[in-house]
Amino acid sequence: MAHQTPKMPTYPRSGWPKAGGVSGSQHGSAKYGNITLSPSSITLERTINLYPLTNYTFGTKEPLYEKDSSVPARFQRMREEFEKIGMRRSVEGVLIVHEHGLPHVLLLQLGTTFFKLPGGELNPNEDQVDGLKRLLTETLGRQDGAPMDWVIEDTIGNWWRPNFEPPQYPYVPAHITKPKEHKRLFLVQLPEKALFAVPRNYKLVAAPLFELYDNAAGYGPIISSLPQALSRLVSIFIIIFVLLFQLLRLLLLPICYCFISKLYQDQFDLLTFPFSVFFNHLLDYYQL
Repeated sequence: MAHQTPKMPTYPRSGWPKAGGVSGSQHGSAKYGNITLSPSSITLERTINLYPLTNYTFGTKEPLYEKDSSVPARFQRMREEFEKIGMRRSVEGVLIVHEHGLPHVLLLQLGTTFFKLPGGELNPNEDQVDGLKRLLTETLGRQDGAPMDWVIEDTIGNWWRPNFEPPQYPYVPAHITKPKEHKRLFLVQLPEKALFAVPRNYKLVAAPLFELYDNAAGYGPIISSLPQALSRLVSIFIIIFVLLFQLLRLLLLPICYCFISKLYQDQFDLLTFPFSVFFNHLLDYYQL
């Protein structure tokens, strides 16, 4: 009886890009509309250096106003531009610091309830990384014009706007063939120290991840999903911080115990302690 290799069942394809709507080789880059999709190597581990919030200085500069005076005006301009240049491309940067050992994301606050990541719209045919650097400089760059060395590390999210409406999703619904906006989130590696100039009509706030998590009502669906997107990166920092703290504690406790034992040697008997030999060696080593 001849051996036959079982075949996988075929299902109708859904999602985006649609079959037949993508040009390019199977293993090379693919182009759909004005978006180029290229394969990237799988990264199993990513690390990022987080520095204390106190390392950074925040000044002010001239206000930076939105292009549109209202939400309806913004979607009207998006509709007009879509007819001319196609889907809008926008980028946003995720800047992370730490405060009390906890990761915080830097957000721009407008008013009392609106928060956004620094970034904005790309110009036609503008490279995404170059465009993000330009937008970060326009938003947080120094007023004296000193160059900012923005280090763009990795893509951590893609969001799509299917219609000329507020809802955005981390996928393109199956029935949508022409998304109206593609927003890409990039992880930005901050330098150890820096000076940022914040527009006067904004306030730069550092929001801890535990406050963002599952808080779409306060920060919107994109910002509230950052803890999940950053978990593989931030957990490395947290583990290192905890290990350093435990190591410091293990080193300090014996030394403190030795000093206390020396001060109260008349009332304190080291022989009653299970690790008396170890502490006696420490006493001899430090010549106490």
